Amino acid sequence: MSDLSIPHPPSSTAVRVWDLPVRLFHWLLVATILAAFLSSEEDSALARWHVPAGWVAAVLIAFRLVWGLVGGEHARFVNFLKPGQIAHHLGGLFRGKPERSVGHNALGGLAIVALLGTTGAIIYSGATMQGEGGEGLHETLANILLGLITLHVAAVIAMSLLTRDNLIGAFITGRKRAGLHPGVPDARPPATLAVPLAVIAIGGTTYGATVIDPLAFTPGAHAGAAERSGGEAA
Repeated sequence: MSDLSIPHPPSSTAVRVWDLPVRLFHWLLVATILAAFLSSEEDSALARWHVPAGWVAAVLIAFRLVWGLVGGEHARFVNFLKPGQIAHHLGGLFRGKPERSVGHNALGGLAIVALLGTTGAIIYSGATMQGEGGEGLHETLANILLGLITLHVAAVIAMSLLTRDNLIGAFITGRKRAGLHPGVPDARPPATLAVPLAVIAIGGTTYGATVIDPLAFTPGAHAGAAERSGGEAA
């Protein structure tokens, strides 16, 4: 199933780190979360897109969970969830000499899990929202996510400056400068069945969303339903 045992020597100037699917996931989730925040107010011009954005985020997270098991080397959870290395990483930060990491460092791995988990909780709270209490929980989780995103962006910028390793650029191109990571081979590619499994996850989650909410991906449908419900109640 997997070709992770096949070595991939580095190129002369750059080392391949992030596979294309995980990069697409990252930037699509960024765009989806931004759309969800911008559409969160009822008087927003994008309000009709709020619910669809949430369901798209759910599909993206389902993909990432699968890709974290069968994706490229540095996209796999097993390669960046290393709690035992957190103390060492923090020690380097406090000494002003943080070590470069080819993939996510120890704190970065925790940040990924926290961001995915909080986003998932927001989606669940939105899908099951009932009354003011449910709305309050949804908004609280959204504020927590906003705080986590702020910390994450600040940490990425700080680590890029401290290590002179362009982390943002790497998540655009998928590559890092080989000179900063001497002797590091190109990341091993996704497992042989990674793409079919990802397609199944995406398709299954999309179908599940429409079972839970037949109007899941229809912009403005929920606002119209709420208005009709309010009119009938009045």
